Amino acid sequence: MNEITQAAQLIKNSSRTVAFTGAGISVESGIPPFRGPGGLWNKYDPKILDIDYFHQNPAEVWAIIKELFYDFMGNAGPNAAHLGLAEMERMGFLQAIITQNIDNLHQKAGNSLVWEFHGNSRDLACMHCGKKHEVARLNLNILPPKCVDCGGILKPDFVFFGEGIPEPAMSNSFAEADKADVFILIGTTGEIMPASMIPFRAKEKGKKIIEINISGSNYTSIADVFLQGKATEMMTKLVEELKK
Repeated sequence: MNEITQAAQLIKNSSRTVAFTGAGISVESGIPPFRGPGGLWNKYDPKILDIDYFHQNPAEVWAIIKELFYDFMGNAGPNAAHLGLAEMERMGFLQAIITQNIDNLHQKAGNSLVWEFHGNSRDLACMHCGKKHEVARLNLNILPPKCVDCGGILKPDFVFFGEGIPEPAMSNSFAEADKADVFILIGTTGEIMPASMIPFRAKEKGKKIIEINISGSNYTSIADVFLQGKATEMMTKLVEELKK
């Protein structure tokens, strides 16, 4: 039995399967990772996403945020791996996604239950009154953007360095490690705490782990099945096998 067939059998025998995704799933949509070769931190200083630096230099930080997350990444669309997960949900084989990404591509692909562990770039939150605004309704040509209610500075609703993980995303993500039978890890190396702890917790609870990655990671040693290759190729093969 080959690895794709093994993975499909684990999923077919599972009553609750959860996908856990990282930057690697979105690379093929043209979104660079933060770390590693070609990563954003090779070009930009990570301090731009430090919450204290943002408070002190909102206009400077917003100029880079707009270029990175809205002018560039905002045009990205879901790829075959995202679409494959949406297809799995429609087939009844996938019950939830935990994503470390802020790009909204799982929702664009059609998945309905997505725990956004690090928040999202869809909304902006007022630093003064806390109200959230959809970025699509705002004009980002005037920076930093301001809250229409109180005039406070708006910040993207994703986690900056120095901020906590949002609730209920964190509690529900860790709860999936207890509830799910199978975890599918896609494009994540297991380097970012505390998100990286979730698959290890699942393994400790006796859950089955399927890893999809182009090379080995911190999770490969706990994977029951390792599908080595591009996320788009492996997910396409896996969905085809699930249809048999």
